[in-house]
Amino acid sequence: MAKKKKRARPPARRAPDAPGPRPPTGADRRERKDEVRRAREAERKRVARLAAFRRAMIFAGIGVLVLLGLTYLNRAASSKPLSAAAQSAATAAGCGPLQTPASSAPGGLHLSEGQSYSYSEHPATSGYHDPTPLPGQPRVYQAPVPETKAVHTLEHGSVIMYYRAPADGGISQDVVNALTPVANGNHATYLIPYPDLPDGSALAYTAWNKLLTCPKSITPEQATTLAQGFVDSFACTSNAPEGKLGDGC
Repeated sequence: MAKKKKRARPPARRAPDAPGPRPPTGADRRERKDEVRRAREAERKRVARLAAFRRAMIFAGIGVLVLLGLTYLNRAASSKPLSAAAQSAATAAGCGPLQTPASSAPGGLHLSEGQSYSYSEHPATSGYHDPTPLPGQPRVYQAPVPETKAVHTLEHGSVIMYYRAPADGGISQDVVNALTPVANGNHATYLIPYPDLPDGSALAYTAWNKLLTCPKSITPEQATTLAQGFVDSFACTSNAPEGKLGDGC
């Protein structure tokens, strides 16, 4: 009996291969390069901003320190009471008390250049004044000066010693001679004739809104002791609105 032939099975179907990774294209590579470039640029800008901020903080700190230093250097010292020696000399000479003529003496009240002005007090120690003060030199004058300029000079922290001249029945020439080196030897100190001193006064020590008057009988020693004490108390001090602007302050 003949054997049956086995039917051949058809070959099994293979599942299709899963798609593999797509090879990068030129566009993909450009995109990755752009991403790296953008990341680097962002980091560069961040570092630059941080450095700029640090520099700004350093410069600001330096600016504050410089401003504080300039403020300290430009700050006038405080005025102080007359020394015991000056007070004793004033009493012995028969001088009046130290006066503060104005209840309020603001600074910066400027007239026009060369404009005249009549003061209610003589000598004037504050008020409206010429925009230009007296020059730093000379310190000793032989003739009166424009009072509007003198008041501006007082505003700058100066001391002015006004006197009635000997020829006008004022202080002796010995007193004038004794006060001359006081004016020349101190910062912002002047010796100036003033014929309109109040009756009974032949010598007046003035600072901004400060006045002390003395009779013609004052001696050279009394005058110089009082002068130096007055200068030490008020010259280049915050007693004046601009007490650091005087010559030599």
